[in-house]
Amino acid sequence: MFDTFFSDAVEYLPVLMQGVLTTIAITVAALLIATLLGLFWALLRVSGISPLAHASRILTNVIRGIPIVVVLFYMYFVMPDFGISLSAFQAGALGLGIAYSSYMAEVFRAGIDAVDTGQYEAAQSLGMSRTMLMRRVIFPQAFKIALPPYGNNLVMMLKDSSQTAVITVVELSMQSKLISAATFKSATIFTLVALIYLAMSLPMMYGVGKLERRLGNRK
Repeated sequence: MFDTFFSDAVEYLPVLMQGVLTTIAITVAALLIATLLGLFWALLRVSGISPLAHASRILTNVIRGIPIVVVLFYMYFVMPDFGISLSAFQAGALGLGIAYSSYMAEVFRAGIDAVDTGQYEAAQSLGMSRTMLMRRVIFPQAFKIALPPYGNNLVMMLKDSSQTAVITVVELSMQSKLISAATFKSATIFTLVALIYLAMSLPMMYGVGKLERRLGNRK
């Protein structure tokens, strides 16, 4: 049994790796979009400008309330109705990034809100502008607080990249389905896929944990 698994793994792993490259690429692209948008939504929430804060809260709640797969369908099938045609990869990265931007926004907002108010008062007493206050005092401390949930979202995003298969992105899970359908070796293929996702997730978990220890978040 194990001999058969390893021989099949040697045969099918190179093909699965093509899907791995797409999975990594779409995760990186979506992470960039989610981080930038999430930070923007979070800054609006803490801006002190009531209309912007309310608009940001409503928008992020709406996005969180819509399933990722529906966002992907909207990017790929609906946007062309507005004259914006995206490739499957572009729609997948954008849809996944927008969906996760709402979660990232909450992570960043919580990090900023967790900074002690005394830090604001001390910085203001030194004559710092709000921009300088955020850049030199608040953001460095908020980053340390937000790092654990940010890392968790990163791992979740890697796994949720599999949902882009519904709009024909040939990432790891789609590649595995195609191979399984052609070979009928589902047990071998999906075991390999599980191990590959684990092999990609563990280094990220380790890296985030190491960064946390370096920043003094935990032992």
